[in-house]
Amino acid sequence: MVDIINIPGTLRTEFGKGYARRVRQNDQIPAVIYGHGAEPLHVILPGHEMMLASRNSNAVLEINVDGDGHLAMIKEVQRHAVRPEILHIDLLTVRRGERVEVEIPVHIEGEVAPTAVHNVEENVLVIEADALKVPESVVVSIEGLEPGEHVYAKDITLPSGITLVSEDELLVVNVSEPVQQDLGEEPEEGEEAAEGAESSEEAPAEDAE
Repeated sequence: MVDIINIPGTLRTEFGKGYARRVRQNDQIPAVIYGHGAEPLHVILPGHEMMLASRNSNAVLEINVDGDGHLAMIKEVQRHAVRPEILHIDLLTVRRGERVEVEIPVHIEGEVAPTAVHNVEENVLVIEADALKVPESVVVSIEGLEPGEHVYAKDITLPSGITLVSEDELLVVNVSEPVQQDLGEEPEEGEEAAEGAESSEEAPAEDAE
């Protein structure tokens, strides 16, 4: 079961770019909580806490506003194009026991056979899980895999209660033989000398001053 991150929030009563800029200058972030047919709730959240929470896109947050707790997941984070600054966050309301569709990262473990190389084709899988039981990642072992052996989404063992949404035949890891680079044959010393002499003979003489 995932830990619920408690975040204090305040109701946003003013709008406009100028007000949002002042909010961010105060190390706070404008946000909106919506979903399940309820009216969107516009709030202001602490910047540092949300910066940390946003590192896990599937984190479950409990936003406390005026004594009311709002369970939500991060839907979208709008970031500044240049500065490491969050401009706005969209939060999607979730309920305890509700199943949600999310992406989770794929972590590769192990080494393929000495005669093989591997390439990760997909870094994430789409799954369906209880909102409070979303795994942080899924581990894929490639230990000892030979050229021609691959890992598809259907081959990955998911925790109990997790349903795969990605296509079964989605290629996650491709295992193949190393590509042999053709560097060409190096000329022998005699050939190099002959080529050098030939180039010297063909080079035009410089004009005399």
